[in-house]
Amino acid sequence: MSNISIQPLADRILVAPAAAETKTSSGIIIPDTAKEKPQKGTVVAVGPGTTDQPVTLQVGDVVLYGKYSGTELNHEGEDYLIMKESDVLAKI
Repeated sequence: MSNISIQPLADRILVAPAAAETKTSSGIIIPDTAKEKPQKGTVVAVGPGTTDQPVTLQVGDVVLYGKYSGTELNHEGEDYLIMKESDVLAKI
């Protein structure tokens, strides 16, 4: 991971989404129009948490999140999602 200049606040995390699948397990190539939005990504920055809710995730953790979780943003040509830690469903 490269150093990123975005620092999330409170209990928010910054996630770099995984690339969308280009091929099925049987070898069929998926066209761009049919690709699904990935629901997995790597945590690249975490906020300090709050006194009531400390952040338990760390930079480098691979997480699963809801299909419509977070806010998409583009920073220096890279796509990211910023979301609350509570939007994360699981850590892989």
